[in-house]
This record gives sequence, structure tokens and C-alpha cells, in this order.
Amino acid sequence: MSQGQERRSEKLLPVALLGLGILLQLAGCSPPPDPVVCTHGTSNCTVTNTYGFFLCPAANVTYPRTEKELVAAVAAVAAVKRKVKVATKHSHSIPKLACPGGHDGTIISTARLNRTVRVDAEKRLMTVESGMLLRDLIEAAAAEGLSLPHSPYWSGLTIGGLLATGAHGSSLWGKGGAVHEYVVGLRIVTPAPASQGFAVVRELGAHHPDLDAAKVSIGVLGVISQVTLALQSLFKRSVTFVKRDDSDFADRVAMWGRLHEFGDMIWLPQQGKVVYRQDDRVDVSTPGDGLNDMFLFRANPTRATIAARAAEELLQENSTDTARCAAAQLQADTLERLAYGFTNDGASFTGYPVVGYQHRIQASGTCVDSPEDGLRSACGWDPWIPSSFNDNSGFSVALSKAPAFIADMQRLRDLNPAVFCAGVDPRIGVAFRYIKASSAYLGKAEDSIAIDIVYYRSHTAGMPRVHADVVDEIEQMALRKYDALPHWGKNRNIAFNGAISKYPKANEFLMVKDRYDPDGLFSSEWSDQVLGINGSPNITKEHCAIEGLCVCSKDSHCAPEQGYFCRPGKVYAKARVCSFGKDY
Repeated sequence: MSQGQERRSEKLLPVALLGLGILLQLAGCSPPPDPVVCTHGTSNCTVTNTYGFFLCPAANVTYPRTEKELVAAVAAVAAVKRKVKVATKHSHSIPKLACPGGHDGTIISTARLNRTVRVDAEKRLMTVESGMLLRDLIEAAAAEGLSLPHSPYWSGLTIGGLLATGAHGSSLWGKGGAVHEYVVGLRIVTPAPASQGFAVVRELGAHHPDLDAAKVSIGVLGVISQVTLALQSLFKRSVTFVKRDDSDFADRVAMWGRLHEFGDMIWLPQQGKVVYRQDDRVDVSTPGDGLNDMFLFRANPTRATIAARAAEELLQENSTDTARCAAAQLQADTLERLAYGFTNDGASFTGYPVVGYQHRIQASGTCVDSPEDGLRSACGWDPWIPSSFNDNSGFSVALSKAPAFIADMQRLRDLNPAVFCAGVDPRIGVAFRYIKASSAYLGKAEDSIAIDIVYYRSHTAGMPRVHADVVDEIEQMALRKYDALPHWGKNRNIAFNGAISKYPKANEFLMVKDRYDPDGLFSSEWSDQVLGINGSPNITKEHCAIEGLCVCSKDSHCAPEQGYFCRPGKVYAKARVCSFGKDY
């Protein structure tokens, strides 16, 4: 082999490894580790999230198995006025929702509050404990001939966690795609005076005025014990993915969600394409036993995951836009060819439409389902191995403003489409889901389109990512120009700065918070900053803009020693982003 051929092979190696990472899947899997780790039994603990983004100390953790034990756990901290936070089984939120603050706080884990309490099939009501995984909830409902109408796409969330952050699927039909819209009752344990034993259970029915505060609460009101959901009779869905040119994307965004009950979109900016999900309810007698088993949520062989991450790092740190775009094209084409993990019978894909029962289509997450295999395989983001490490910016723009926002993003793309090959995860592109206006105080005030952008993150603090200014400009454009609302369970610090002022009923929420937890035991420095009570989530220091801790106002907030300087946005001139000197 000639030297030229060797160099070409070396350049193509990371591309091939990234494609291989999609194709190799295993039946076994090491489930994600417990987010809470203690050195002395249940004392001297730390809590993190499933990605290992943060590590917070705590004095101790409790694992209540019943509501009575949960009340006792809350009473114990309330009696001594100790800070407390709730942790879930897998802890998927990116912000520090589970950090009590300082070294003296307590963590209450809902991992063992994971049972079905009751099912009323005739009234189509189901009550579950708050630590129950979405996966188990939808399967238990299906066994009773019922369906949860909408849910997030990842089934490894708990019902309490997804309610706290306002997690959702995609729909403008009926009550919309957010799970909290189907909550008709819940029981929440909050601190109380000594005369009431330091903790009480508050039961909130469908018409209780506080339900709109409790069903999206970012965990600052107390601990949800049980949730009652209004379900529907078991139904089927028919799914087809259609890829089109993006020339009319801005015009179609407002109408697609009206045409298809579960419709969503994936924009592939570097290709100039949009993948439209044509997803509708069909009669239960329609033939088909399809399954949604998304590749990104399957178990990956550990060696393949490590190799894929190494290839990704090589493309980021020592490659060209041409090579990055080749890798992006390969990954996108591979996922399209494999129908994104959808199969017609649970085993193979034979063509669209894929028809299946709601509980087999609405969410997936098999990498947390499988038995332990000694870490020979794991979820693709498992922190125990050098795995995928990404940030996720998630925000919603009012549907009335969405066409103009998309047109602005396309203008930015048209300046240099190749920069999106590194700026945005090519497996996901820019994802769009629909959310209906909600009565929840921390929900959406009007019909909106939710945008998700996943992108590379270095394990080295302060290390710039290639073409980071693309996502940063889009994010600032959305939040500032189009008044976007951040997803409570995603995002870097900058997305939350001043966000609470955009919620018309924020004051009503804070009044409920003051009544339920007057001493702020379930609050933290982070939640106080986000809710506008005290301080700002922004942290200004060297390299802060690289980490999403601040919006740069001077070069030192970027990485000038590596050629990254603070510059205005290229389309949204009011943005301030860290741009590589040669690119600007």
C-alpha cells in the first residue's frame, strides 16, 4: 500500500468505526449504574446523572419502599431542617436537579417506589408509584387493555422524574403530547410543622387548584408518592418516515402536527433534507405487531462504543469538514436504511408502514432492560466506559414563531452547510416535536414546537468543540429573539438565565412552593437561581462560554489560546459565540 493510500485509509477509519457502532448491537447489557454511591452503607454519598455530567455530595440516602416510609424520610429531614433532594432510578436530567447542596443534605431515592397501586379498567384510570419506569408503566397498562396516549421516546424515565421536568412526546391533538396533561391526581409528601409530625401527604385531585403546580415542579415542592393517569383503550399506530427536501420546511412546520397525531420531524441541515414522521392512530384490528427499538437506545458492545468515541474525538480534534461530513452521511444513511430501529414484527423491517400497538411504538430503551453481562455491553453513554459524551440543548418555540425561526436557521446553514456535520449529531440532526399549550404553571403557555440538538462534548473542561458557534448561535437566537423556553431536564446553564420571567404563571407556582415547603428544604442554590429567587445560573470565568456556563462578552470566556474568540453571530448579530479565528 502506498503512503497516499495509507493516509486515505487513516482518514476513513473513524468514518467506518462510527458506522460500525450503529450496526453492532447485543442482546445482553450491563444496566446503568445507580446514580447514588455511598462509601459507608447509606452515608457519605455522591449523586450524579446517567451521563456523569456532575458529581454532588450528600450526607446520606434513603430508599423508601412504601408511602409510610416516604413520609418518615421527609419528616426526618424536616425535623432538623436539612436540605433534601429526590433521585430517580437512572437520573437522566442534565441539570443538577438531584443535588441537595453542600455536604449535609439528604437524598431520597424513589428507585424502590416502583409498583402499580391500582387499575380501574372500566374508568381507564391507573395509579402508580412515582419511581415506576415508563417502560413498566406502559406494559402494565397494555396488560389491562389500556394505553398511555403520549410519552417521551426514552422509556428509562420514571413517572415522577418525567413529570418534574415536563417531559413529552409529540402531538397537538387532544390534550397534546405531554404526560402531565393526563395526570388526574397525585399524592405528594411535603414538610409540615411539628404538630403534624413534620411531614404530610397532600392528595391533589383532578380539580385541585395546586395540581397545576405539582404536575411540573422541578422537584421543589416535595416528593411525589403516587400518580393517577387517565388512559385510553389500547390502540395501534401506523408509522412511516418520509424524507423530503427542506426548501418548504418553514412552511410545513406549522401544519405537519395538525395533519398527523404523533407527527414529528428531523432536520438534516448538512443534507438539506427533512425526515417527516407520518404517525397516526389506526384501528386496533389493523394487521401488524411492529416494534420501536431505536438504535441509539439499544445496548452496544463496549469495545465498539469505545472505538466509536475514539473515532468521534479524532474527527473533532484532528480532521477536516470533508471527513466529518462523510461520517455524518454514513451514520444518517445507515439509520435510514435500518428504519431507525423500527421493525414490522419485532425482528425485521420489511417496509413501511410499521403498524404496532401503542406500548410497542411510543417509547424504547432496551439498553436498560437486559441482564448484567459484566460490562461487555452497555448503553452508549454509560459513564463507566469511555463512551459517547454529548450535550443536549432542548427548548420550545411558540408554533406561531416557528416558521421564522426555521428560516433563520436555514440562513445560517446556507452560509456553510459543512459546519453542521460537526456542529450537530448527525444521527439525530435537529429534532422537532409538538407540544400543546398547558395549564401547568411551568408548562407551555401556547402551542409550541420543541427543538432538540445533541452535540459533541469533550471530557476535558474548557476544550472547544469544532464549529460550536453554530449551535450556540441557534440557541441564543431561539432564547432571545424568539423567546424560547428551555426544557427543564436538559440544557446548559445559559438556557435557564431569566427563563422564569417567560412563564405567565410563575408567581402562582412560587406561592404554592412557599406554602408546601416554606423553609425551602427541597430547594437548592441551582433551583433558586433558575426560579429567579436568588442569583443567576450563569457563571462567569475563563472558558465559561465553552462550557455553556455563560454567554461570552470577552475573548477569555472562550479559548483564545486555542484560536477561539468571542464574536457576534453570523445571522443573529446580537448573539455572542466562540468562533475559531479562521472560520469567522
